[in-house]
This record gives sequence, C-alpha cells and structure tokens, in this order.
Amino acid sequence: MNDLTAQERLTPPAIDRAARQSQVLHALGSVLPAHALLWQREDTVPYECDGLTAYRETPLAVALPETEAQVAGVLKACHALGVPVVARGAGTGLSGGAMPNALGVTLSLAKFNKILSVDPASRTAVVQSGVRNLAISEAAAPHGLYYAPDPSSQIACTIGGNVAENSGGVHCLKYGLTVHNVLKVRGFTIEGEPITLGADALDVAGLDLLAVFIGSEGMLGVVTEVTVKLVPKPLLARCIMASFADVQSAGEAVASVIGAGIIPAGLEMMDRPMTAAVEDFVHAGYDLDAAAILLCESDGTPEEVEEEIARMVEVMRASGATRIEVSEDEAQRLKFWSGRKNAFPASGRISPDYMCMDSTIPRKRLADILLAIAEMERKYDLRCANVFHAGDGNLHPLILFDANDPDQLHRAELFGADILETSVEMGGTVTGEHGVGVEKLNSMCVQFSPEERTQMLALKAAFDPQGLLNPGKVIPSHARCAEYGKMHVRRGLLPFPDLPRF
Repeated sequence: MNDLTAQERLTPPAIDRAARQSQVLHALGSVLPAHALLWQREDTVPYECDGLTAYRETPLAVALPETEAQVAGVLKACHALGVPVVARGAGTGLSGGAMPNALGVTLSLAKFNKILSVDPASRTAVVQSGVRNLAISEAAAPHGLYYAPDPSSQIACTIGGNVAENSGGVHCLKYGLTVHNVLKVRGFTIEGEPITLGADALDVAGLDLLAVFIGSEGMLGVVTEVTVKLVPKPLLARCIMASFADVQSAGEAVASVIGAGIIPAGLEMMDRPMTAAVEDFVHAGYDLDAAAILLCESDGTPEEVEEEIARMVEVMRASGATRIEVSEDEAQRLKFWSGRKNAFPASGRISPDYMCMDSTIPRKRLADILLAIAEMERKYDLRCANVFHAGDGNLHPLILFDANDPDQLHRAELFGADILETSVEMGGTVTGEHGVGVEKLNSMCVQFSPEERTQMLALKAAFDPQGLLNPGKVIPSHARCAEYGKMHVRRGLLPFPDLPRF
C-alpha cells in the first residue's frame, strides 16, 4: 500500500500548503473581487464534499466568479501556477466527483444561474451552467415544453453538473440521458481558452466532441453555458403501481415489458426495505406487503396512453403481479412518483449515513443482482435498500451504515465494491449515471483493461496535458490498478486507501 499511497495521495507532503495558498490567493486576488474569493477554513468547509459525505477535503481557496472573463482568469492563473482546479455545481453528486483537491482551487459556478433564452419555435433553451435542472422546465412550462432528464435531485442539481455526470432520471428510458438532450456547450479549457462543442443544428463541422465532453466529470474543461433541447409536455400521463410477491417475478416483468416492444416513459423498481422507508416518509400508498413494486408510466395522447396502459397491465398480470393500481388523475400519479423521488431522503431518516451505488446490469439479471445483494447484507452485516431505474438496468442500492464507526464505513466500502464487481461479472458496468469520481476508482480497474485506461488517459491529456482539472478522479493509474489486483482476492480491498475520511 505504501507505493500506491505515495503516488496517489491528494495531499503530497512535499508541498508547503501555506506557501502555496498564499501564492494562489495573490494570483486570484487580481482576477476576482474580494467577496468572490474564499479561503478561511470556516468559509471553505461547506465545499469539502459533495453528496458522498464520507470523504472530505478542504481546498486552498474557493473561487466564485460572476462572469466568463473571471472564469477564464481563474483558469489562466491556476494553469500558470500548476494548481489543480475542481469545478463544482450544486454539490449534489454522489461519487465524490466534486471533492476538492487539498492543494487546489474549487471553482464554483453557483453564480452562473441565469436562463438566457427560451425559444419555443426551435424547442431549445440557452442556460448558464449554474441553473437548476427543474428551473429549466419551469421557464419552459408557459410554452407547453419541458426539459426531459429529471434526476431525483432536480430541484437542486445544476445543468452544469448534469453535463459533467451525464445525468438521467426516472424518465430517461424513453427520453434519454443528458447527452441526448443537449445540443451545445460553451466553456473554457484549463488554459482559460474559450471552447464551444456541438452546435445549434443537429450536426457540426469537423469532429463532434460533444458526447466525449458530456459525462467527463470536469476532467476536460469547465462549462459555463449549455443549449438544451425541450420537448412538448404530453397531453396525458398515467402510472401503474404493480406489486410482486418476489423479486424474480418483478425482474421478469421488467424484461417482459421491454420484450413486448413497449418503451414506457418510466419504469422503476423498489424492494420492500425501500418501500417501507419511503411510505413512512411521504405516504405514497405503496404496498408494504410486496417484496418489490414497479412504477410503470405511459405518456402521450389519451388514446396512446389508454392502449399502452392496457398492454402493460396485461404483461404485469402475466408476470405474476399480486396487485395493480393505475393512477386516476394527475395528483395520484404525482403521489406514486413522490415516493420514488424521495427514496434518498427517506433512507436518510432510517440511517445515519448511506452509500448509494450506481452500477448497471442487463435487465434479465435484475433478480440475480437483488439476490446477490441480499447475500452481501449477511456477509457484511449491513442493511441495503434498493431502488432501480429498472427499464435500463441502472441500480441504486443504498447501503445503510454509520460513518462515525470506522468498521461500519470499512464494511460499507467493501459492500459497495462487491456490488460493482458483481455487476461487471453479470455483464454490466460500474456506473450508470452518478459517475466514477473517487468512489469507483478501483472498480474501474475491474471494468477496463490497461489498454483501455491508457486511451482514456490519452484523451484526458489531449484536453489537459498537465492533468490539472479534477486530478485523482475517474481514471485510475496503472500503478493503482496493479496494486489493487495484487491485494484483493476477487474482492476485499478497502476501496479508498488514500482519501481523507470524515
């Protein structure tokens, strides 16, 4: 472990932190007004982590630019000094992607919160990166339009963060992820040079690097402006809530719905521990006797919805549903979804901490992974509540633990690594929409070969040769993966040996 720690610690002991901080503050002081530069510990502590609260660090400084010229100035100053930069949105991420670098600057885009235009004719909106996801739909609503990707944190998360993580949501099965709903991004390279990727049209001249940039977790550039697609609000939406006596039947129902050629607007699955936590929190009317429930939505014209709901009900019954309820009005539909949207805060009410995993598996293996997770609960002596974007096989197991107990934290980490590696073994991936950040660094060693990781690092170097943007995240070094391979027998290594803990 010593070689790995020496190579990959985020706070190299050879660098004098106080001297570096003084140098950075002097450089940024000429770029930003005093109120836009935070450096006292009590001011920087709120930025020490994102939604993955078990791992924390304080930066040398937090920059809060208000103009694009100031963003460029911050990046140019940091590049000249060789200082790492971590861009931050609302801090709702769940993989540690916005955790600061101890010898770097956190660049907050919180003040970039303006909706610049909504064009109903072209069905697009141009927004700054700090605009909340839900605010886009609110601004487009008078035109009968909305922004389709709807992560559960949409009331707080920002579009810039959505671009960084390629976020999805409960309706991504039909309407796609962020990458399918963004036309263009503007921002800056680490050198402070302006960059535009994508176009207002459906095609661009030259190489189309937009899809490479979306989901790159702040490693390639800093986004300041995004052009998003808007879609018409459906005339009607109705939701089925179906109960199942066992998780196998629920998993088979998911596969059968897709196999029947139906693409629901949303198809979500929750197991009994999750429905119990949610029902106690929001009283959504969930069946507490069910081993699993499915929420399956149809939207469109009234005629389309009526036909699709009938087909999906037929599939659910054939798959062994023990209870089926269809929303009768918009209030009941929203009530059904309120439980799913509040799964994370509901879990926070029953446990001091939780670690939300984010792997994907083939739909036909949903029951298999749930059974495997149940066995892991016994293995690691921790509870786990499960909620899935079942339609696309994206899992969100929430491992419940107490971070104040180092042993529980250790077991939670092992539990999470086990879920990720089991997902890969079942033909899936280590992340669906939450990103890699620091959370899944070792699991990337399992998912990708050395040759594939070399190509990833080469792409990173093409945008950021010095490796200053969000360093120590997403792509593990070959040394780290070699050490991980030596030290764990199939699974078992503490996933984050060198990260600052709470």
